[in-house]
Amino acid sequence: MFRGVNAINLDAKGRLAIPTRYRQGLRDRCAGSLVATIDTDEPCILIYPVDEWDIIQKKIEALPSFHPMTRRIQRLLIGHATDLDMDGNGRVLVPPLLRDYAGLGKKCILLGQGKKFELWDEDCWNQRRDDYLREASDAEEVPVELQSLSL
Repeated sequence: MFRGVNAINLDAKGRLAIPTRYRQGLRDRCAGSLVATIDTDEPCILIYPVDEWDIIQKKIEALPSFHPMTRRIQRLLIGHATDLDMDGNGRVLVPPLLRDYAGLGKKCILLGQGKKFELWDEDCWNQRRDDYLREASDAEEVPVELQSLSL
């Protein structure tokens, strides 16, 4: 459902306007209800339609809470999960704690990732993207899963 890279701005209150091409689909699918949480590997925010997040949360909750690693994942992902409601103008308010975690400034990148979006600070994304491209060209061994991928 979500693909492409979108340059967006956060306003002074920390709101972002969901790109127009996604708004109606989100209204139809989940009445504009989204969930944002932190990415545990990268300094960005993950944004899911609420119905997609509910599936993920059930899987996370089903993990054995007595294992230290799964307990950390539960605390981080569910603990930071925040409901976002799209207003009539297609905007959502990104809470300050999530903005701080991802180091979000005014200029951001909303990156479609199929079932979710990633929200990045623009400078951070540009650096990461360049790192990824450099790593891809330096890679000596291609995983078997990627060897059959043809673009």
